[in-house]
Amino acid sequence: MSDFAKIRARAAKRKGGDDVLRSLLGPLPDNASVADVTDDRILSTMAGRVFSAGFVWSVIENKWPGFEEAFLGFEPKRLLFQPDDFWYELASDKRIVRNPQKIKSVRENAAFVERVSNEHGGFGKFLANWPKDDQIGLTAYLSKHGSRLGGNTGQYFLRWIGWDCFIVSRDFVAALRDSGLDVAETPTSKKDLARIQEQMNAWAEKTGLPYRHLSRILSMSIGENHPPEVLREYMGD
Repeated sequence: MSDFAKIRARAAKRKGGDDVLRSLLGPLPDNASVADVTDDRILSTMAGRVFSAGFVWSVIENKWPGFEEAFLGFEPKRLLFQPDDFWYELASDKRIVRNPQKIKSVRENAAFVERVSNEHGGFGKFLANWPKDDQIGLTAYLSKHGSRLGGNTGQYFLRWIGWDCFIVSRDFVAALRDSGLDVAETPTSKKDLARIQEQMNAWAEKTGLPYRHLSRILSMSIGENHPPEVLREYMGD
């Protein structure tokens, strides 16, 4: 495997220097603080990532106040009390993106959040207590028990909620493969994902960097070299 310092140096050169690169890494994540995130914000973030998947993110963001109104502030208990007609009518509600399958996922994830919250004293506490070196296990759990939270959607949910998370994007994987890690171009097998987790854990221990920063450095070290201003707008932080 390549030394991560070489990967970082390449990323810095592509972005115009280490100062610029550092400015693109985002704030330091704090998994412990996720314990304080309320269940309605958990569900709101889940829904935001689900509706954004395969869609123009800016459209979802611009319509989000309407989503909050239509979905009653994303309060799980309140949503779970709503009759079938409430959910049926959302399919024609112009305040939101009217995708029946994704609307259904909000109902299912409300039940998921409520169940986990009751078991752990809050969904945020459940996330905060999950070992930071087992992201692959956490995303597998979200995919199995949640609705439409598989693949990158679950990873983006964790990133948006503040959990220290790497994103298995195309450039991220390309950088790992370029560094010598033997994984598929589209790594979905348990074996490949375990190899990615193991390598990220090793780099996190050696560099002291959070997974979020490692992930972004890897992604910026290869592939199309997007200008810093474009990346800042995309990253949203």
